[in-house]
Amino acid sequence: MGKLLLVINCFILAIGHCGGPLMMRLYFIHGGKRVWFSSWLETGGWPIILFPIACAYLHRSRTQPSAENKLFLMKPRLFIAAAVIGILTGVDDYIYAYGVARLPVSTVALIIASQLVFTAVFAFVLVKQKFTSYSINAVFLLTMGAGVLGLNTISDRPKNESYREYVLGFVMTVGAAALYGFILPLVELTYKKAKQEISYGLVLEIQAVMCLFATAFSTIGMLVNNDFKVIPKEAREFVLGETKYYTIAIMSAIVWQCFYLGVIGIIFCSSSLVSGIVIAVLLPVTEILAVIFYKESFHAEKGVALALSLWGFLSYFCGEIKQSKINKPALHLLQSEMPSVPNCQISV
Repeated sequence: MGKLLLVINCFILAIGHCGGPLMMRLYFIHGGKRVWFSSWLETGGWPIILFPIACAYLHRSRTQPSAENKLFLMKPRLFIAAAVIGILTGVDDYIYAYGVARLPVSTVALIIASQLVFTAVFAFVLVKQKFTSYSINAVFLLTMGAGVLGLNTISDRPKNESYREYVLGFVMTVGAAALYGFILPLVELTYKKAKQEISYGLVLEIQAVMCLFATAFSTIGMLVNNDFKVIPKEAREFVLGETKYYTIAIMSAIVWQCFYLGVIGIIFCSSSLVSGIVIAVLLPVTEILAVIFYKESFHAEKGVALALSLWGFLSYFCGEIKQSKINKPALHLLQSEMPSVPNCQISV
């Protein structure tokens, strides 16, 4: 069940990571200009999470005594931690949206791939992540892939955009990669320091609280920037039409929820490093989709990056398979001496 849940969350993350930037860029290239509104959409779909939380509660009501069953599992300590991470996520959403507003999707994707390095460093510092030769090789190859792509990024500068705006968008996107590289291990550290059993139902609650506070942060930015007053006018002037404007906004909010739900689900079942690797591996997919839908160039550097990314992905998971075979005899010996304790609690 743990492996199945991990695969499901990887699939959910793939939908969000590949679809989110494409939807956001679609908004900007057809007349959208509100950066705060775009950052708000990244987490504004958080009420969707209330449905699976309600399902988890109904499941517990059938399997647990009513005296022990609670509507929300989260304790105040964990709520505060999730709120702080949510605010940091709101900051990250804004600077990421700023970068997407000024850079092609393919360029944004390659910069975001550098977050794997930040995730690896912060994972080592915060949660004492253990590295094997396979995981080190994967980080190196995926980072090299992003570096190769960076060799030709300046040729992707959109028309009618100044060099200064392009560079500023580049810097902001690097900042977004660094900050999210810190947030991922911070979520894992929160799980470890929670002082309560971390079930998947509780993970959903953490997701809801994080997105709630991130959305609140972006809402304040929208109020200060008068976005709520401008959005109706912007919708009427949108190149694709007013109806498609709101359709894009709604779909963007839903797709981004898939991203965040997939990320924290992978951290729950494995680690923050694995979530960072999966995000980096999806880089070539995002590149290809950007070429197909937005006619962005696919030069030789992107082909090399694709090969390096796939090589890094296979290196990591082949190493995990070999490591599990090595550990299996020791695990059987341990189980014969004492009851096993699963790392991934699937209860809701």
